Amino acid sequence: MARLVVDRELCIGCGTCVELCPEVFELDEEEKSQVKDEEACSRCDCQEAIDTCPVEAISWQE
Repeated sequence: MARLVVDRELCIGCGTCVELCPEVFELDEEEKSQVKDEEACSRCDCQEAIDTCPVEAISWQE
């Protein structure tokens, strides 16, 4: 099963993913995005967050 992953090296902390899917993503103490509840993708559009990330830091990985 694919996992939702944020590449912290690429993340610029813009917060777009948090705005789109606040139940899935959060900004950590370094202002980098992280996945807090992948299962919440059923209640928002995680693919939109992936597609909208300006630095392509979010992806599905096997």
